[in-house]
Amino acid sequence: MREFTDLCPAPPHWDLDWSTVREAFGWVRDLAGVEQDPVHHAEGDVEVHTRMACEALAELPAWRARPESERVLLFTAVLLHDVAKPVCTRRDEEGRVTAHGHSRRGDLMARRILWEVGAPIDRREHVASLVRHHQLPFWALERPDPRKTAFRVSLTARNDDLALLATADILGRRCEDTAEVLENIDLYTEYCAEQRCLDGPRDFPSDHARFWFFRKPDRDPDYAAHDDTRLTVTVMSGLPGVGKDHWIGEHRPDLPVVSLDALRAELGIAATADQRPVAAAAAERAREHLRAGRSFVWNATHVSRDLRDRSVGLAADYRARVEIMALEAPPRVLRDRMARRSAPVPTAAMRRLVHRWEAPDPTEAHRVVHDVTA
Repeated sequence: MREFTDLCPAPPHWDLDWSTVREAFGWVRDLAGVEQDPVHHAEGDVEVHTRMACEALAELPAWRARPESERVLLFTAVLLHDVAKPVCTRRDEEGRVTAHGHSRRGDLMARRILWEVGAPIDRREHVASLVRHHQLPFWALERPDPRKTAFRVSLTARNDDLALLATADILGRRCEDTAEVLENIDLYTEYCAEQRCLDGPRDFPSDHARFWFFRKPDRDPDYAAHDDTRLTVTVMSGLPGVGKDHWIGEHRPDLPVVSLDALRAELGIAATADQRPVAAAAAERAREHLRAGRSFVWNATHVSRDLRDRSVGLAADYRARVEIMALEAPPRVLRDRMARRSAPVPTAAMRRLVHRWEAPDPTEAHRVVHDVTA
């Protein structure tokens, strides 16, 4: 993340050189001219707001007191927090400017941007999580039970980082409710401290307790759930070309494998055709192993949380212990591997998968392992 370190305001003057930031990143230049709701953003377009938010961050004593590595991480998150607004901004039927979904879309875009510059996985996912949840402190306590989201942030980033990002966000605006929102951020910070999830991951009695807390409503996070698992399902996750088959052969050689690629070949279904019959066949093969109490590997791309959850949910229904093995490789390595394949994944299909890529996090399984295969 050297690009961001070099641009991050630093002592003794804490200056932000915005012209250099614009020159460095095309996605920052894309923010120029993107409209915003004038009620909450009277300062102007998205680029103006992003610059003001970065300047506000640089003025915060709490941010200045952080070690350099943490300051850079937060600066990166503020710089990226509205990166998806150019693709999400619309006018509704009443002519109001909206940007619904920009936080979730921003998570995906931030991950892709940081992956392309070679950011370490833990720092990349920390920033992506902050971008995804950057509005949470504004309204979290209005929800009946905000624990799940606050706990998820603590496991993927830090809630005190999220509060600093939200503070910079609101101070980088011209709106009438700034004082009220700042109060909400303070209340969210107090809530996270009470819930033991402010400046570190929320602790659980076991990984089984954590797994079921995020799968069942109204679950007590301190309940030491009895571990009644009877087999282990290894769910592979990664873009085509990351080396899933090689990893399985090296690390799970004796386990049966439910492979979507193998099923496509068996059923004679092309990768570009309707994949529902392949998914149905994979689920049925998985059920055979689950009914028998037999551990196995589920080998598919599983790049989105929704797709992983279908596989994880089925495994959980049969009292399986679930581990997700998330493999990845740098863009250049993937391109080289694809070029050597006899039947490479089409470029357009690969691009769609990259744009949907959500890295697994600890809320999804008993165990999540990230590894780079380059």
